[in-house]
Amino acid sequence: MDERILEDSECESCPIDDGGLETAVGEPLRAGIARHRIGDLSLAAGAAILLEGMESPHVYSLTRGVAYRHKSLSDGRRQILGYVFPGDLIGVQGSLLGRSHHAVDALSDVSLCVFDRECLRELFAQAPSAGYAVAWRAAKDECMLDEILVSVGRRTALESAAFLLALLHQRARRTGMAPRGRLAFPLTQQHVADALGLSVVHTNRTLKRLSAMKLISWQDRGCAILDEAGLLALAGWPGLDDTPSAA
Repeated sequence: MDERILEDSECESCPIDDGGLETAVGEPLRAGIARHRIGDLSLAAGAAILLEGMESPHVYSLTRGVAYRHKSLSDGRRQILGYVFPGDLIGVQGSLLGRSHHAVDALSDVSLCVFDRECLRELFAQAPSAGYAVAWRAAKDECMLDEILVSVGRRTALESAAFLLALLHQRARRTGMAPRGRLAFPLTQQHVADALGLSVVHTNRTLKRLSAMKLISWQDRGCAILDEAGLLALAGWPGLDDTPSAA
């Protein structure tokens, strides 16, 4: 694990403003949390960033790589709640509620910017535009959770897989992690199964059907998206809308 103080140049290139926030509310968020900056962390794939039930003194911003949020039952069964891409915040729930009700693990090698958890309370009290940005991000996360819940509860396995892969492709493409359509992180069939509430066997059959339809090409520890529009149509999902309204 590598921890050090960030240089100003690194803050200037911070991806936290991705997603169309810069002209509306992004800059106040970056400026607001910068003074609470502690350092940064580099973690290997598979490392735990947050533990479920953990009281963490920190909030993180992912600057490189991909992570995922998940909850596990006592027998080890796991539900992946969502994926975390560069520019996303980690630990907001724990900062506001006292402890995290889910875990966060690194899917690939990751880098994170570390902030004091009290920065969020100060932002809401003293920097309304920055506080709005945090709330906007939380609302977008809730929208994605809504779609994941619809997939787990009502979409067919084929529709659910199409939704998940289209979502991952759109998020990866917007953060430079989908060169030529290939998801540039080690996504396995187990990760897909745990996100959709399916068995690995059912997931394997479903991905083979998507491949036969020429929508994806499943590769070793990864996936190439061949037809995003086809995935969106199959899922009955319009895709991401990341345009914020004015604060």
